[in-house]
Formats: sequence, structure tokens, C-alpha cells
Amino acid sequence: MSVPLSDEFTIPTHRQIGATAHPEQDVHCTYLCGNSLGPLSKRSNLLIQQELEAWGTRGVNGHFNTHPYGRGWVDFCDHITPLFAELVGSKEKEVACMGTLTANLHLMMDSFYKPTSARFKILCEAKAFPSDQYAFASQALAHGLDPANAVLEISPRPGEYALREEDILDTISREGSSIALVIFSGVQYYTGQLFPIQSITRAAQAQGCICGWDLAHAVGNVPLSLHDWNVDFAVWCTYKYLNAGPGSIAGLYVHEKWKDTELPKFAGWWGHDPVTRFAMPPKFSPIDGAQGFQQSNPSILASASLLGSLQVFKEAGMMGPLRERSLLLTNTLETLLQQSQYFIPTTDVDKWSQQSSRPAFTIITPSDPASRGAQLSLLFIGDGLMQRAHDGLTSFGVIGDERKPDVIRLAPAPLFNTLQDCEQAAMFLERVLDGLAS
Repeated sequence: MSVPLSDEFTIPTHRQIGATAHPEQDVHCTYLCGNSLGPLSKRSNLLIQQELEAWGTRGVNGHFNTHPYGRGWVDFCDHITPLFAELVGSKEKEVACMGTLTANLHLMMDSFYKPTSARFKILCEAKAFPSDQYAFASQALAHGLDPANAVLEISPRPGEYALREEDILDTISREGSSIALVIFSGVQYYTGQLFPIQSITRAAQAQGCICGWDLAHAVGNVPLSLHDWNVDFAVWCTYKYLNAGPGSIAGLYVHEKWKDTELPKFAGWWGHDPVTRFAMPPKFSPIDGAQGFQQSNPSILASASLLGSLQVFKEAGMMGPLRERSLLLTNTLETLLQQSQYFIPTTDVDKWSQQSSRPAFTIITPSDPASRGAQLSLLFIGDGLMQRAHDGLTSFGVIGDERKPDVIRLAPAPLFNTLQDCEQAAMFLERVLDGLAS
């Protein structure tokens, strides 16, 4: 089936979100916030209701083959694993549906971050997502290291907003002998920059470093080939582009090359061989591959929501056609925004902020489509302008994501957004800024 599958999702109406300035109150809003929380898919809604029914009519027996829909809870994630593997470009044994993003990140760092007196640094982008920053610092502290020395952050060049690939590779080459772990976001949450995963991974491993990735903003957004790129490990959440619901169950990847040398350090019964799991043996026998890192049995309601959303991805053809449509939507939105009388190039930001009080914005996401996903980050110039622009957009039913003090993120997700959504966003932003300029 061709994308988009807008009818597969429940998008709030203007009335439901309080968009009082929009003339059509019972029409769905312009939802460009799937990079923060994806909307509810009707398939997810259906599967959750079915699992509630199974719970109510089968009780504990729903774990096994009496499940009314043939999805016994003991094996539930077996329905998710192949879809995960297809999305991230891996083998099924390399992925697991488990836990939450930061918990999985800690599990991976406990296994793969092994600092020595000579090789102890964690290389990442400056201003990584705060949860990642906290994890890096706490892992360093757990090893008796000072995060100020152990965590090496790369910042964009002065006057720039995205990192240059050559600067990342030069840092890896220069500092490689002291770096234990290279870990970046697949897509940077603030700027929307898509990092060159393959080249960074290759460069890191050439220097003897482990290379892992936080794919929270990349999975379901851009094509991935983790196995072929030889990525050591990766983690991701599922409530953004994967539309699995707030705080939903997460995912984890470990390359098969580690299956005999990096066994789970913190064992749990759900990571035990399923053949003997319910025999309750005293000795842990891990499942081969990433699923051996599982600890507790997964939340079935969260897993059902994820499965429903992944089925929609499968119906859309996965990341091939979705990426093609994503490029169209994001390029269209960028073009429309650049036609605004309030748009200025990034090179003019400093001069504009010093010389003009007129509202203005720029786009800090890379202009090269190969260096971004579905997100455009708009930087507003002027104290308090972003918040006023965000409130104005919300009043017209355009839902983006505010990042204080001055950025609004707009993400036309290809599964459910349309060209009309892009047009509405650009039109109402112009109207809002007109009102603020007068």
C-alpha cells in the first residue's frame, strides 16, 4: 500500500487541542510533532483492546496457546523482533524488544564501556539529549572517573549549528588512543542532524574504540543498516517515529560478533533460554544474541501498541517508500518556510539580532537532505519570540515541539503527514509572525 496512511491514525481535532483561532474546529489539527510523540494508530488501539479482552477472558492462561488471537504473551515479542530487525537493518537475533531507552543504554554501557588508565574517554556530541548526558556522566563516575575528563564532547564550529563530518573523524583520529567508547545520536534531537553512522563507526573501530548509537530520533525516520555497518550496539525508544505510545517499550541491538564474548552482566529470567525458562533452573542460560539481555517479561499492553504501529510500517513498505516520501515532505516544508519574509540565512543571525527588532527565524537543521531526517528545527531570533510563535501556531492548530529558549521543531512524518500539513504550517507561521510584527 502506498503512503501516507493518514486514515490509520487518530489525529486530535482543533477543538480537542484548544486551537481556538482555527475556523474548522472539528477537523484534525496539523500534527508535526511525531518526532516527540507519534499519534495513536488505529491498529495499536485495536491490538490493545484485544489484549485487554485476552486478559479479561483468559487470565493467566493468556500467556500460552489459549490466547484468543494466537499471540500468547510468552512469545509475544516474537511478532515484534522481525519487524525491528527489518527497520534497523539487522538479523533477528541481534535485536530485542525490552526495557526503556536509558535503561537499555546503561545495560549496553555496562557491557561495552571498559575504561583503562590509557583508554577511558566517551566521545559524543555536545548537547546530546540530557538523559544520554546523565548516563555518560554516571557511567564515568561508576568507574571512579571525573566526567569532566572522561566525557569528550564535540561542538559545532563557531557560527555553525551542525557538526561537520570531518571534525568528528579528525577528533577520532587525534584522540582515538584515549577513547574507549564513541556514542552519538543517529539523529540529533535538537538540530535534526543525521550523523554519518557508517563512516563514524568505521573510523572509531579503526582506532580500537567501541561504537554505539542512540537511535531514538533515527529509528522509523531514516534507513538503517546496523549489521552491515558493523555497529557494535544501539538503543532506541518507540514513542517517537514508531508511534507506540508515551513511555512505550524500547529496543536494543547488539551485533552478532559479540554473542560469545559479551554475555549479559545483569541477568534476568526473561533473558533465559525459553526452552527451560519455566522449569525455573537455578543457573542462568542466556538466549543467544541480544535477547539474552532481557530481564523481566515485557509489558504486553505496551508491546501490543508497538506491534500495531509496526504493522502499519510493514503495510507502508518500511523505510524505502517512507524515506522517499519523507524527503518530499521535508524539502517542501523547507522551501515554503524559506519563502517567508521573516526567514533569514543562518549566516545572518548574529547581525540580525544586533541590528533589528523585527521578528525573524532561520533553520538550523542541515540543508542537505542526506544529512537530516523528517525534522526541521526553526531558531527564532529575539527574546521571547519562540514562545509567542509557538503559542500562536498552537492557536491555529499547528502542533510542533518547543525547545527553550528559541527553537521550534517541526517534523512532517511520512506515515501520516501530508503536503497540505506542510502548507498549513508555513501559512499559519507567516500569519502569526505578521501579528507579532505589527
